[in-house]
Amino acid sequence: MKITYTARKVNLRDNFKELCEKKLSKYQKIFSEEAVASVVVTMYKNRQTVEVTVNDKGMIFRVEDTKDEMNDALDCVVDNLGRQLRKNKTKLERRLRENISKIDQLLPDEDIAEEEEFDIRTKAVPVKPISVEEAILQMNMLSHDFFVFINAETDEINVVYKRKKGNYGLIEPER
Repeated sequence: MKITYTARKVNLRDNFKELCEKKLSKYQKIFSEEAVASVVVTMYKNRQTVEVTVNDKGMIFRVEDTKDEMNDALDCVVDNLGRQLRKNKTKLERRLRENISKIDQLLPDEDIAEEEEFDIRTKAVPVKPISVEEAILQMNMLSHDFFVFINAETDEINVVYKRKKGNYGLIEPER
């Protein structure tokens, strides 16, 4: 697994990187060698946010936590990543057939319910080309957290969404 680090408004020390590699190494057996882990550490109002995103064969696992110290946030992030992996164990087993025994060794069952059935409601909506600003206005008028639209500038399907911090995000397809 390749690990990349990004620091925003904070300097990362080598001992933090070593600790991060040590903690994430226990999950390397589950992911393929092509897996990429991105660690982003951000300082915001004297609080440290650690975000870990692991991308492996199209599967993306993302965990984020904020604490006073980045090492504490890293501990919580690694624990939450383990919980996510346990929760999605059956999906992972199907995806990574050759690693089933490794998953069982690393992630023993801990009162995780069987794979749940998803109750999916389908809704068809007319989609017309509009600007990003119009899409945000429409999303806010509907009191939704996201809005799917065709971008008038690119003629691509895009999604605008409201982020936790109150600002907005835009998802565009990558070719």
